[in-house]
Amino acid sequence: MGRYEGRNVVITGGSSGFGLATARLLVDEGARVLITGRRRDALDAARSRLGDNATAVRSDASSLSDIRALADRVQAEFGTIDALFANAGVNGFAPFEETSEKLFDELLTSNAKGPYFTVQKLAPLLAEGSGVVLTTSVANVLGLPALSAYAASKAALRSMTRSFARELLPRKVRVNAVSPGPIDSGILEKSMPLETAEQTKEQMAADNPMVRMGTPAEVAKAVAFLAFDATYTTGAELAVDGGGSQL
Repeated sequence: MGRYEGRNVVITGGSSGFGLATARLLVDEGARVLITGRRRDALDAARSRLGDNATAVRSDASSLSDIRALADRVQAEFGTIDALFANAGVNGFAPFEETSEKLFDELLTSNAKGPYFTVQKLAPLLAEGSGVVLTTSVANVLGLPALSAYAASKAALRSMTRSFARELLPRKVRVNAVSPGPIDSGILEKSMPLETAEQTKEQMAADNPMVRMGTPAEVAKAVAFLAFDATYTTGAELAVDGGGSQL
């Protein structure tokens, strides 16, 4: 019997990266997991890898109508849930002077507004003793170049973590955040030329106190801990960054 046998979990942004790694960990330990994403092909591939204990639902985490529809689907699928990993979000790189209104709005909508209403609409389905985990970033405490709008969106999410934690206490629901640092999740290869991505990863590893990048599996372990095992922890942010924001 797996550690999470009989548990129902929703993971937004679950078709790749941290979300998929977390879904893999939980499914392997017996949980039933519903993942979301915007691309049907990526969702189908993830569902195939995860097996019969996974359900893949196309849903845009920045769309309120999609979020409302997701809540209805989750209620129909599970009734109640034991954990919510509000992980969906986007990256965006631009120097402060060159950040456009379009990029700013995209980052704040996807990374702050989306998770806010995802938690709001799914909160009624959270069972007593359940855990919510949000994905922030070390960028919300470090002054990193070309990430001002992204960092602001993640700082907003850090603040929401505390507010949600306080407001959901009467329901005995815990809310925490996982704060990834340099993780080799494949996202750099999607946002820049391969050679540039490799050079960037080498530099990030060299600059890190542990002299390496982390893996999505290491983030997944932290998410599972916060969702299920950290039973006397709420409102906290757990850095998974090789010490980059601490040392």
